[in-house]
Amino acid sequence: MENIIIGRQRELKLLHDLKQKDSSSFVAVFGRRRVGKTFLIRSAFNNQFTFQLTGLGKGGVKKQLNNFYAAFARLMPPGTEVPFPKDWFWAFQQLSDWLESLPTGQKVIFLDELPWFDTPQSGFISALEHFWNSWASARRDILLIVCGSAASWMLHNLINNRGGLHNRVTHRIRLEPFTLAECAAYFRQKSAVYGHYQLVQLYMVTGGIPFYLEQVETGKSIPQNVNDLGFMADGFLRTEFDNLYASLYRNAERHIAVVETLAKKSKGMSREELLFKASLSDGGSATKVLKELEESGFIRKYQAYDKKEKNAIFQLTDFYSLFYLRFIRNTSPLDNQNWISGLDSPEYRAWSGYAFEQVCLAHIDQIKQALGISGVQTATSAWMGEKEGQKAQIDLVIDRRDQVINLCEMKFSIQPFSIDKAYSDALRNKIGLFKDITATNKAIFLTMITTFGLVRNDHAMALVQNDLSMEVLFRD
Repeated sequence: MENIIIGRQRELKLLHDLKQKDSSSFVAVFGRRRVGKTFLIRSAFNNQFTFQLTGLGKGGVKKQLNNFYAAFARLMPPGTEVPFPKDWFWAFQQLSDWLESLPTGQKVIFLDELPWFDTPQSGFISALEHFWNSWASARRDILLIVCGSAASWMLHNLINNRGGLHNRVTHRIRLEPFTLAECAAYFRQKSAVYGHYQLVQLYMVTGGIPFYLEQVETGKSIPQNVNDLGFMADGFLRTEFDNLYASLYRNAERHIAVVETLAKKSKGMSREELLFKASLSDGGSATKVLKELEESGFIRKYQAYDKKEKNAIFQLTDFYSLFYLRFIRNTSPLDNQNWISGLDSPEYRAWSGYAFEQVCLAHIDQIKQALGISGVQTATSAWMGEKEGQKAQIDLVIDRRDQVINLCEMKFSIQPFSIDKAYSDALRNKIGLFKDITATNKAIFLTMITTFGLVRNDHAMALVQNDLSMEVLFRD
């Protein structure tokens, strides 16, 4: 049976509509590495492009031009003499001359891994700018699609370009990881019989990255797959980490230092604490590193409830990076049953609790839908407070325009979660501190989000206004 592309319906519709449009379009597609950008574009056009070129990961301007020359020469009739382009301006001139010679009809040009073309002193961006501004944009039959995994490069050098490409990109597509609903649809298509609990476990490792999901052997359980992919000597997830960051950033050491530092503190850090512990000096270069990681989806700058910049929290949000640093990096491939044997360890319980919180934070729209507030204006944030030596933190605050605040507590467990007296007292203390410190007049609804729901005991009945299970996270 032919595979059907999962999700991406909005993106596919846009690309199909642009192909029928009676004017030229310049589309930028960006998102995290392995998220399926190239697959989306190839699927949308059935791999039929007038001209297609993919940048080389490690190549100077001469190698990149060789790459262009080889792709361009393949399109010419046998025996045609094709001059080698002396620079990118010449290459784009060759391309435009050839496109002008073609019959009428839409011409789709796909440049994949665009940031790799922009090598030092290559003049690539100037040449692309000239190609679009002086020729393609004036026509009615050019659909130029560019794609890149270095989201920060795509945003700074292309989408938010302040030079000749300023406001020239007509459409942008930021491709996000699969939701849990899309993960479930993906495995249904493969006739895999994984329940929602196992899919949540897999999401806590892969973050819904389609390429990682492709590595799963559906004849094995999720724990078996995680063990094989992460802990066997040739496991894909064992070697992915270094490739991931090196492919996105030319000098990735500082980016990795930030990710490693955040992996050690689940609740996140202030900018000051993060830079100190990552041994980075405060300044423009550190701001650039943090912004690049944020734009690529590896970290999140989490707005504080009081909206004060100094209270913003940085958290590691890339599921795979957290899992790798917590469990894979310091293991030997000889310990190839490391994951399965440690499923009930304190380290596993600590990681799974935090990872499940991140799963919930990646599905805030589904949580709002389950609460019946999809149409209510809301602001989501985190909150940390201290008063008279008592500290508290709430990882998800949903501040609603209808005078209600949902304080969300997220708990991962293998069975219905039971609130005992000690936890009940801690929750009351947390709610009390929140009310005192924020001085809010809004109604406070304690919202519990758990894997299998709550045990309906006296503590739960007295405290909890909203009891949500992981099933709500799978809503489409």
